[in-house]
Amino acid sequence: MTGPPAQPITAHLQELRLRIIKAGLAVVVGAVVAFIFRGEIFDLLIAPYEQVARDRALVFFRPTEAFSLFMRLSLFGGFVLASPIVLWQLWAFVAPALSRRERRFVVPIVAALTLLFVGGIAFGYWSMERGLGFLIDFGGDDLEPVIGGDYYVSFALRFLLVFGVAFEFPVFLYSLALMGVVGWRRLASGRRWAVVTIVTVGAVVTPSGDPLTLLLLSVPLYVLYEATIWIVRFTVRR
Repeated sequence: MTGPPAQPITAHLQELRLRIIKAGLAVVVGAVVAFIFRGEIFDLLIAPYEQVARDRALVFFRPTEAFSLFMRLSLFGGFVLASPIVLWQLWAFVAPALSRRERRFVVPIVAALTLLFVGGIAFGYWSMERGLGFLIDFGGDDLEPVIGGDYYVSFALRFLLVFGVAFEFPVFLYSLALMGVVGWRRLASGRRWAVVTIVTVGAVVTPSGDPLTLLLLSVPLYVLYEATIWIVRFTVRR
């Protein structure tokens, strides 16, 4: 079966530009919605800190800090809201290069990417209170935390983004299996390397760097790796 006729590089660049514009517009619309509800989103984001720090309020040190904080928060919220459209545009750009059989998996893969990204953020949000508790309590009675709101929001957004992106990796493993690059036996035989890779990468990307957060990230990632082995085994036929 022959694929679609090859297109010149300019046509691919035009298509890429169109997809980027659509994804960017979706993020902008999502950011506007997030800005409208910025108070509710901010309260949700600082709830883990308030549970741990109790009566210690966040502060800001520059006149522009509160404004930049809410702009960054709105942009992150817009990306999360627009993530299904952004991922769909990505796959829509790649889809013409795929075979008819491979294109059947585009919608399930985009849905899986979206669910895992949102699920990773949700699990990261649950983990953040535990990580913050460990870090703040580590100072004991000798150190009094005075944390800037801008720094906390940057920390929290990086924390959630790391979990959201990290939870995507099973989809890429499954895509490699569909393309015949790896099989379930190869994935199963690489369990030791998977553990080493997950822990090493987790230690590098976690914004807090503490062992509790590393554990909270590594354990579900390895569970997802094991789940991917079984899914590949029973759904990918080679």
